[in-house]
Amino acid sequence: MRLAGPEDLAAIVALTQAAYASYNAILDAPPIPVTEDYAPRIQRGEVWLLESGNDPAGLIVLERHEDHAMIFSVAVSPAFQGKKLGIALLNHADEQARLWGLLEVRLYTNAKMERNIALYAAYGYRETGRRPNPYRPGWILVEMAKPIDRPTAV
Repeated sequence: MRLAGPEDLAAIVALTQAAYASYNAILDAPPIPVTEDYAPRIQRGEVWLLESGNDPAGLIVLERHEDHAMIFSVAVSPAFQGKKLGIALLNHADEQARLWGLLEVRLYTNAKMERNIALYAAYGYRETGRRPNPYRPGWILVEMAKPIDRPTAV
């Protein structure tokens, strides 16, 4: 796992488009992460890449807020799905939140992405609310949060 640099922009865009492609039909439009401009996020140090050899296998976009970390996107390349890389990326979010001294990781997803909601719930996230997406009329966002334990001293 490493922070992405400007030279990774094309790979980030391609990986995100491929990872979210199956949702285009479900949502009747590309999911928000597909339309995102990642250059500013890379510059702010919010994008981490998970590689397998020299290939980008997955990524996580994680924002640092005053009292929580916010996952903007978790994406695993279709070639690497089914290998628990999504869990590795979520684990990274937990660890980064701990390093930042934060006690909670939050995320939001589309209500139609039921498989994602189930995965996040199985990983310890709980639903905290639903609201209309302010950028996409008709879309409902599911807000979820997970408490992060502080490491115990030995």
